[in-house]
Amino acid sequence: MTISRIGFSLLLGAASLALTAPAFAGETAAETAPAAEAGPMDAKLRALYEAETEWRHQEFHLVKQDGRWVQGNRFPSETAESQATRLAYWQDVLRQLDAIPLDQLSAEEQVNAAVFRQMIWEQVNSLEYKTYEAPFNSDTFFWGGLNPRTGFPNAARYQDYLGRMQDIPRYFDENIANMRAGLARGYTVPRVGIEGRDTTIEAYTATGEDNPFYDAFRNMPDSIPPEEQAAMRKEALQIIETQVAPAYAALLRFMREDYMPHARTSIDAYSLPDGKRFYQDQIRLYTTLDLTPEQIHQIGLQEVARIDADMQATMKETGFAGTFPEFLEFMRSDPQFYAKTPRELLSYAAYVTKKMDGKLKESFNLLPRYRFTIRPVPDAIAPVYTSGRGGLESCLFNTYDLPSRPLYNLTALALHECIPGHSFQAAVALEAPDRPEFRKDIYFSGYGEGWGLYTEWLGTKLGMYETPYEEFGRETFEMWRAVRLVIDTGIHSKDWSRQKAIDYLASHTALAQRDVETEVDRYISWPAQALAYKLGEMSIRKLRAQAEAELGTAFDQRPFHDAYLAMGAVPLPVMEAKMKEFIAGEKAKLAASGEGAE
Repeated sequence: MTISRIGFSLLLGAASLALTAPAFAGETAAETAPAAEAGPMDAKLRALYEAETEWRHQEFHLVKQDGRWVQGNRFPSETAESQATRLAYWQDVLRQLDAIPLDQLSAEEQVNAAVFRQMIWEQVNSLEYKTYEAPFNSDTFFWGGLNPRTGFPNAARYQDYLGRMQDIPRYFDENIANMRAGLARGYTVPRVGIEGRDTTIEAYTATGEDNPFYDAFRNMPDSIPPEEQAAMRKEALQIIETQVAPAYAALLRFMREDYMPHARTSIDAYSLPDGKRFYQDQIRLYTTLDLTPEQIHQIGLQEVARIDADMQATMKETGFAGTFPEFLEFMRSDPQFYAKTPRELLSYAAYVTKKMDGKLKESFNLLPRYRFTIRPVPDAIAPVYTSGRGGLESCLFNTYDLPSRPLYNLTALALHECIPGHSFQAAVALEAPDRPEFRKDIYFSGYGEGWGLYTEWLGTKLGMYETPYEEFGRETFEMWRAVRLVIDTGIHSKDWSRQKAIDYLASHTALAQRDVETEVDRYISWPAQALAYKLGEMSIRKLRAQAEAELGTAFDQRPFHDAYLAMGAVPLPVMEAKMKEFIAGEKAKLAASGEGAE
């Protein structure tokens, strides 16, 4: 199953792996078409994407706050009728876009066209498959994240929040109706991939101040008068008792009594309606590449073999005398590798991020002003949540079940999720050069997650890994992403069982058993999403190797990284084309100055 990203969102060579651009019309043309001067086609394209942006903000009830689009005082309609209306609208946008000659666009607008086409195609594709009939998976839930991690800056945003709280019963009812339709046609989240996820609903069935929706009202800004604060707190408690808690209780009953008992027992995407085409389209959606499952499977096998050799060498560096399986068991079980308290784990993560702060000047010229904070994963979702996740506001680390959270993984995890990974990347995007509104909040997994995994490797260049155990932790994270290529395609196109996938992941990494099972369930219920990380990282590292080879000792990673982040999220073929332009520009500067690669 997949959750549509609503506008915010490799072929094997004989001797080596190479990432190749897809035969995806909009993107390939944007990469190869000669650029024209700005003209009438530029204006036509701008009018199209500006109109779509305005329509989308209204359709999904978004408002602007501090330069970012956020949810307003209600949630979008989720009815089948609304979905059909959106599909028709986006199909028409796609027809208009494809009628614009790409070779008559300026260079900048060619990039905008490629990004816009991928974004609109994703919406059309997801709606054609009616993925809204399965609006959650083992990792991400439509009922989660509706309450903020912190409060709001002003009374207007609190009033919007109260409006959304009142809208939850309607929003849930419409999602439940869609899920019933999915049940009727056999389109559901696999049962095995959602076991225990119903527990994430329980905390929200409480009334009074124990409900997590009340947390935002505990510390309100002083700019809101005390009497207004008191009135909003009173209103919040009333809405929680009469609207929020009953809606979550009804959802919980539906999940336990209707949905989960009747969810499909198969785990592969191929068993879904039109499953082979669906999985291929999911690959295109998440990776922005046209690769077949078999091609990705083979890439994964080769990467697994390469990284396995690195891990074996690091094991020997530690002085461990046993076998590789014995070393994995040692890493999973020895107390020296585990925090005794949540504070210890969070402190370790904070140390890593602060250490990286001191390395930023070696890696970037542009340093964004926006700062994130470190928080534990909320208790309500921690048992089924991943080890960590980063964003603009905060970087979360899971402190639930500490014996499953090895410290030797935390350096790689903090680099990926926090800095210079996702939190840093989001801050750069916030202060990025001006670009069309639709590109400011868009996210492509290959671009974004590829960067996150690249930053884990970048830590080896910056002295971030202090012991062989931490380096092994980084390698086990890289292996984890390579193994995904094998497991995801194995499950969804090669009839792999859940246990086979668990055994494969456990035998190649030092991930804790809880993480192993959580991850496999994620791949089962979210086809192709996990493929983007490794394919994106391989693309970036290939381009860096090209830059190093062509620029020699003149290569400077700072402008290379700045150029990557400055372009914002784009499909991988567009990213490759733009980074090759950057390399050519750097070479031209060297030639003009009389210098050359040594």
